[in-house]
Amino acid sequence: MGTSHEAPMMRGIEEWNRHATPAVRDAAGNVTTPGHDPYGGTGEWSFRRNAEAVKAYWRDGVRRMAEQGIEGVVTLGMRGNGDVSLPDGDGIELMSEIIAAQRKILAEVTGRDPAAIPQVWTLYKEVQRYWDRGLRVPDDVTVVLTDDNWGNVRKLPDPAEGARSGGYGLYYHFDYVGVGRNYKWVDTTCLPNLWEQLDQSHAYGNRTLWVANVGDLKGNELPTQFFLDYAWQPERWPLERLSDWEAGYARQNFGEAQARQIAEVLSTYGQLQSIRKPELLNRKITVDPAKDPATDPSAIRYDDRATPFSLTDYREAETVTARWQALAADAERLARRLPATVQDAWYELVGYEVAATANLYALRAAEFTNLHYAPQGRALANDLAAEAEARLADDLALAERFNTRIAGGKWNGFQTQPHIDYGDVDRYGPNAPWQQPERDNVALPDVLFPAVARIELPDTAELGVAVDGSAAWWPHEQTPAVLPEFSPYQSQPAQYVEVFNRGRRPFDYRVTTGAPWLTADRPKGRIDKQQRVVLTVDWARAPYGTTEVPVTVTGPDGANVVVTARVNRPKLSKKIPAGHVEANGYVAIDAEHHTRAVAASGVSWRTVPGIGRTTAGVTPVPVTAPRQTPGGSGPRLEYQVTLFTTGPVTVWAHLSPRNDALATGGPAYAVSFDDQPPQTVETMSQSGADSGTMNAQWAYGTSDNVRRSATRHTLTTPGTHRLTFWMVDPTVVLQRLVIDTGGLRPSLLGPPESHRAG
Repeated sequence: MGTSHEAPMMRGIEEWNRHATPAVRDAAGNVTTPGHDPYGGTGEWSFRRNAEAVKAYWRDGVRRMAEQGIEGVVTLGMRGNGDVSLPDGDGIELMSEIIAAQRKILAEVTGRDPAAIPQVWTLYKEVQRYWDRGLRVPDDVTVVLTDDNWGNVRKLPDPAEGARSGGYGLYYHFDYVGVGRNYKWVDTTCLPNLWEQLDQSHAYGNRTLWVANVGDLKGNELPTQFFLDYAWQPERWPLERLSDWEAGYARQNFGEAQARQIAEVLSTYGQLQSIRKPELLNRKITVDPAKDPATDPSAIRYDDRATPFSLTDYREAETVTARWQALAADAERLARRLPATVQDAWYELVGYEVAATANLYALRAAEFTNLHYAPQGRALANDLAAEAEARLADDLALAERFNTRIAGGKWNGFQTQPHIDYGDVDRYGPNAPWQQPERDNVALPDVLFPAVARIELPDTAELGVAVDGSAAWWPHEQTPAVLPEFSPYQSQPAQYVEVFNRGRRPFDYRVTTGAPWLTADRPKGRIDKQQRVVLTVDWARAPYGTTEVPVTVTGPDGANVVVTARVNRPKLSKKIPAGHVEANGYVAIDAEHHTRAVAASGVSWRTVPGIGRTTAGVTPVPVTAPRQTPGGSGPRLEYQVTLFTTGPVTVWAHLSPRNDALATGGPAYAVSFDDQPPQTVETMSQSGADSGTMNAQWAYGTSDNVRRSATRHTLTTPGTHRLTFWMVDPTVVLQRLVIDTGGLRPSLLGPPESHRAG
């Protein structure tokens, strides 16, 4: 038995706080208000200013361990009161003094050689800095390496250091309080991501002691169980058996009949949660194009009153919301097939978290669409406000069922965790961007934030038109209305116009196109509030080249808006070869859909299904492989692409937001086109991310659960090209590549994967 990383010498910090009142000092360090503690000291949790009292407190902890015969794993080191950094400067010399004093206490109180007593020193947050700058503890102490609080390991054992008799440990999070934002409500662990990081740590010899921060355990039973199972028998759970583990977990809790189907729900749930943690559904993060995030944290801009998903491009917000609704429907169908004896367990382990998260996505979709529509005067805005409020009521009802009806109210209070009102500075102060809604350390009930808007509608009929790919509306907007380009190779959803009413009286509308091969699915009808009209090209009849076709939307009293549809049918001299094809100004490629995965120098490639924000990620194996120099015949992924444009292009690599765990300056990769020299990217330095300081650039990557890095290239000819992703560091996990040829639109996830020929 042991204590957490901030609770040294078998004592919890609360034991100190209950009986100590710290002295108050002025800026010069003089005591202005005396303090006290049970050991005759100043009451300060400070080894500099109150060392004798602190050492006496620790001595009591070790004495208790010895007298009660506890098999203790003793935490060494010291952090500030409340799990914060020490207020005593950089701390290397201080930490050396602290650990030496603690080891002396262990010897004196137990009468044993400290090397015979299990001890750990956890390199959490700023403490890792001491190690990186050369501080070492005795060889028998287990050095516990940590993740970055968001499931990405910060440091791996360095083979050059040699083996330690105390070995290495791992401290990993399923729940977190801190920047960029708390995540505490429901399980958000993606099992393939957890597996990949545990497998990596184990491969590097991190095998002595593993600790999981599970938060409120009830909500994190699945990842906790897997963590323990994997730690006990890593070889039993290779990547290929993750689905077997999920099925076994389902079978253990719900029986054999529906085990595989339940496992599929759990797997999909983890993948969807990996897109974004639910507490972050009202935070949009962007980069100021005028600033360089590599050196300037202010380049990262937060907006806690905006959806992170695009409301205008790629139908992103509605697509991810629909995926959650489909999962909730699947889960509900399964629930109806389960016997009454497991219904409580189902709601606790699966039903609540699926239904409540799906409901939250629907709430946010209604809320942010309302805030998008209200300034445009759309009649539908008020309905969406009511929908958001109804979803808030549903959220409360789902929690109330968990608290009072499930298992006879056994878990009353467990579902009172706020998860909606983050960012509401006016309501609960300056910590609102990251801290849960609370006052005086007491959680506040959720309210809608940002608040929905209601508008007054005139007693008339008034035409409004919006188009796919734009936040503007016409006839208010003075610039022309232009739809995203139509392409026979496009994979993004079909282009549309939205005809909406800005008044209370209905009207008849008509949509006509200037070409018979461009058709509308709802060319006419009666508008009460709003109608989406989808446009389709008959490519067998469309002319080659680029054609601009007027689309006229007519409403009440002859009012009309003309929208331009730009249709591009490339004329090809030969059949497009296998590979991804450009359309709409980009090529988007999911990592596992490579043309070739080339193994070399003992390195091959592994596809990890379900990791990250897409269907799979690809990573080099073995993970212990040495750093590679890109180019030549080195290990690489090749992607054949067909481009119709020439000139400058940007290649965005979407990577899992890993840290510089090997202290190489990476994780690094390289990209090239055709026979051009590879361009190497050190992702941490290019992004400016620092997991030690947990700066804004780091929070950008962990919040979005992706680290986007760019390389820029020039292509002089259209046609088929070879895009190559080169291995440099073994810890890189590639999720997707996006080639921007000039038309990439801003969105959280990027565009849908491009059409694949062949």
